Amino acid sequence: MPAMEFGHLVQINDPGNPAIEPLMRRQLWQGLVVRAERPSYFLIGLDECRILERRGNVLERLLRFGALQVRDRVTLDPPRRVQFDVEPYAGLSGARLVIGIEEPQPGQLFLRFEYALQSDAGTVDPELDEYRKSAYREADIDTVRMIRQLAASGLLSGDEPRH
Repeated sequence: MPAMEFGHLVQINDPGNPAIEPLMRRQLWQGLVVRAERPSYFLIGLDECRILERRGNVLERLLRFGALQVRDRVTLDPPRRVQFDVEPYAGLSGARLVIGIEEPQPGQLFLRFEYALQSDAGTVDPELDEYRKSAYREADIDTVRMIRQLAASGLLSGDEPRH
């Protein structure tokens, strides 16, 4: 049973703001694939990411942050969403993050981030949950910022995505 569920949208393209370079949906998708395959661009403190197994659109990964090792499974659902399922570790319960691309009108792109943290004890700490939500929002804005940087550097072409 989730101890905390949280979701929010980040607007990608803003037709009313010409200072923001628009991204194409393919670039956004490719950025999400890079986040799954090369998370060092996106995760502060990540020392190593090993892809242990690849089966179709599913990656089994081992992430190392200093002495802490986290195993997760990434499921790519091209070109719509990426799901990260974190196994329980170091006495903590598992978690899920789903990042979905939404396009209510052509060219109007959003990323929806949905979190579900598990809890074996079923305890809820509202203050801690608010801190987590704030940290997640900032990390998600940083994800979009990094995707924009990758696109600007030419690493995310508008060509067909790899997955």
